Amino acid sequence: MPTDSTDQQSDFTVTPDSVEGDIDYRELCDRFGADELTDEQIDRFPDPHPMVRRKVFYAGRDVDRFLTAAESGETVSLVTGVGPSGPMHIGHAMHFYHAKHLQEQTGAHVYIPLSDDEKYFGKDLSLAEIGEYARENLRDLLAVGFDPERTRIVVDTADADVVYPLAVQFGKHLTQSTMEATYGRPDNVGQSFYPTVQIAHLLLPQLVHGRHASLVPIAADQDPHVRLARDVAGKAEFDVDKPAALLSKFLPTLDGPGKMSSSDDAPAIYLTDDRETVAEKVRTHAYSGGRSSLDAHREHGGDPDEDVAYQLLAFFFEEDDATLDRLARDYRAGDLLSGDLKSYAAEKIAALLDAHRERRERIGDLDAELTKYRLTDDERERALPAGVGQFG
Repeated sequence: MPTDSTDQQSDFTVTPDSVEGDIDYRELCDRFGADELTDEQIDRFPDPHPMVRRKVFYAGRDVDRFLTAAESGETVSLVTGVGPSGPMHIGHAMHFYHAKHLQEQTGAHVYIPLSDDEKYFGKDLSLAEIGEYARENLRDLLAVGFDPERTRIVVDTADADVVYPLAVQFGKHLTQSTMEATYGRPDNVGQSFYPTVQIAHLLLPQLVHGRHASLVPIAADQDPHVRLARDVAGKAEFDVDKPAALLSKFLPTLDGPGKMSSSDDAPAIYLTDDRETVAEKVRTHAYSGGRSSLDAHREHGGDPDEDVAYQLLAFFFEEDDATLDRLARDYRAGDLLSGDLKSYAAEKIAALLDAHRERRERIGDLDAELTKYRLTDDERERALPAGVGQFG
């Protein structure tokens, strides 16, 4: 479904289903009605993650309210999910590892919805295929290392006893015209109803743990879901606050601008890729900001802002700011060659994926491991509207 975030005069498109073109993030803020993060806000994040320090997370709504609650030691939560339409790639990983970092710094409850229903409505995949992707995605989520006491993974079809009654409750307050103004005309009834399921995802932590500051750190294309959830949360009958949003830029595809995806033809680096595969993908596909010849590069230098290998390091894979600055400086001076920069980036990516894959392989029976991350009976009861579940 398209959204209202496209514009006839713009040369880029950002919707929950499509990200195309060279994105002007300031214009995107204007479209979405979000505020760019200030340096003061960035400094308020506890031990700011590189994605925050470098303004990969560049904009948001009500971020100050979340930061104030975290500083005061109050209950806070994060919601960030995934649609299981393929293997998870490094664009997914950076969001989940950032959420883990923020959980460690603030003690936040982290809620991770897997929207298997949405993918069935919108993709040419069977429920069985989506179910297999979901199980593989779950292994990757567990390998990130979230605190099981403070993390809940919610699969829409498996947790319908909670998700559906909430979606029904919220759906009464979302008109078809509002939904279509946000997403465009749906292809089927399932897509028409799904936004109410997303609202259930985003408000669920407050329904379980009581009213508190909740933050949704997501890529900017998912912002329409947050806007609708904030509209519904503002209704007087719901004892919840509007969830805050923290919006990120898009990790580029290896071959240039655009959002890295696991479901189209653009090359992607998957979390299960081994060291050799990572090196091959970066060496072969990563768009270079270098010159056309070695002599020209030595004389004029390269452009790190155009170089995908450098951008991968800047987004997530190089933690040290001084090292990142040195790489950019040497690249611009022509002292660092494109091939050397690619090799360095491939090594950093492979090192993270090696550790991730090792943890993933240590996971035994998935269903048994997942039990620690499921909603408890008490949490399910607290989340549901009064009177629901009395026949169970």
